[in-house]
Amino acid sequence: MKNQKQDLIIGSIFLGLTLAFIAVSMMHQPFFDWVFDRHHNPWSWYLRPLFLLPFCYFAFKKSFTGMMVSVFALFTSMFWFPKPEVVDQSVITFLAFEKEYLYGEWNGSKILLTLTIPISFIALGLAFWKRSLVMGLGVIVLMATGKIVWSIQNAGESGKSILIPAILGLLICSGLIYYGFKKLEKK
Repeated sequence: MKNQKQDLIIGSIFLGLTLAFIAVSMMHQPFFDWVFDRHHNPWSWYLRPLFLLPFCYFAFKKSFTGMMVSVFALFTSMFWFPKPEVVDQSVITFLAFEKEYLYGEWNGSKILLTLTIPISFIALGLAFWKRSLVMGLGVIVLMATGKIVWSIQNAGESGKSILIPAILGLLICSGLIYYGFKKLEKK
């Protein structure tokens, strides 16, 4: 009982830190610009999907703390790498679109669309908490597909800049999750 309470408290702290990071980013444009300058680094794009691996592992192990640390790491990894010296024009255009989207007018449909992010993480966490590999992989495929479709549909040609990182991340995550799940299932 004590461990569950401690897990909930520590996990809630990291959830709060993630929400604080998002709030500061949205309310303090200089910080947001600093983060996005570093998010132009391709390492940021390739690393971020890999945080789904520990998230799924900790959901399987029923560790709320591990899940929330993974989410915190995923969000903050946008600025872990230095601002790149050279950036592909499609990346510049796409991230400019994302910044404009985030700082643009918010309406009901935009709020509902944005809510698909936490809903996806809840669904992913529940899938592995309940130890459903098929449902978990299905959620990961939907998350990646949704990001790809949204990017291309809304940002046009520059949205295609996420194709390789998203598809590679999907394939690596799906393969490692499948392998890890089978290994953990045997224990």
